Amino acid sequence: MSRVLMSVSLAGSFFAMIATASLLPVAATGATVSSKAGHKLVPHRAVYDMKLGESDDNAGIAGLSGRMVYEFSGNSCDGYSVNFRFVTRFQNTDGGSQVTDLQTTSFEEPQAESYQFLSKTYVDQELVEETRGTARVGSDAKTVELKEPSEKSLEIGREVLFPTEHLLSVLKAAEEGVSFLTADIYDGAETGEKVYSTTTVIGAKAASPIKADADSPEASLAGLSYWPVTVAYFDPGAEDATGELTPVYQLSFWLFQNGVSGRLNLDYGDFSIKGKMAALEVYDEGNCSQQ
Repeated sequence: MSRVLMSVSLAGSFFAMIATASLLPVAATGATVSSKAGHKLVPHRAVYDMKLGESDDNAGIAGLSGRMVYEFSGNSCDGYSVNFRFVTRFQNTDGGSQVTDLQTTSFEEPQAESYQFLSKTYVDQELVEETRGTARVGSDAKTVELKEPSEKSLEIGREVLFPTEHLLSVLKAAEEGVSFLTADIYDGAETGEKVYSTTTVIGAKAASPIKADADSPEASLAGLSYWPVTVAYFDPGAEDATGELTPVYQLSFWLFQNGVSGRLNLDYGDFSIKGKMAALEVYDEGNCSQQ
């Protein structure tokens, strides 16, 4: 997979995670994030317009545009479903162009007992990668049964979080005033065999500056609190010559108290992608006594 394509795939795997039922403890600044009362996430459909941010000469990117669509539904009684699509057109400095289309669906059972995922990546309308499988919680470890790109079984540590567990851990840490946490995450990205290490920095809680009567797709977020969050993804097997790890990419965004994300910035080192909310639909939350 090309570097640019990998970047899009990794970015997509983060946004395909916004849902869960309960939380697992996560180490954070010498403490743990407790797993008491969880957060209530609203079902919603968010659309983001994506464009090139900063770009170094060695990135080889002359332009970038695209759209990200994220749809979340379900509740803590029935489980959560996520449908995600990220279409991006890259223009190279040599005059060529490439369209990538990442499509992901996932389902997480209540109490995060299992995580089902299907991801397809197209380049110029040709399928170049497909990953499908199910991860389940076992007594000593979490087990993964892959169906695509090949049938394979593997184990990951029991402390490894599914992506939605991680997001809710970030929300809970934010509410408790924790500013830094680390976690290993499995989300089925790439060939479904990698666990990524992450560090998350959480800024101070702030009131949304968005006005309820604003002519903006974010108007429904008026009156809510948010935290500026930066998550860095590391590949544990990719140390540099000094033996240190550098992030594969970093994602910064505003995380609202209801789980909606805004003001996206994806930083890959020598180029970045910015995302601005173009549309937001908030759906009926449904009935669930556990919420």
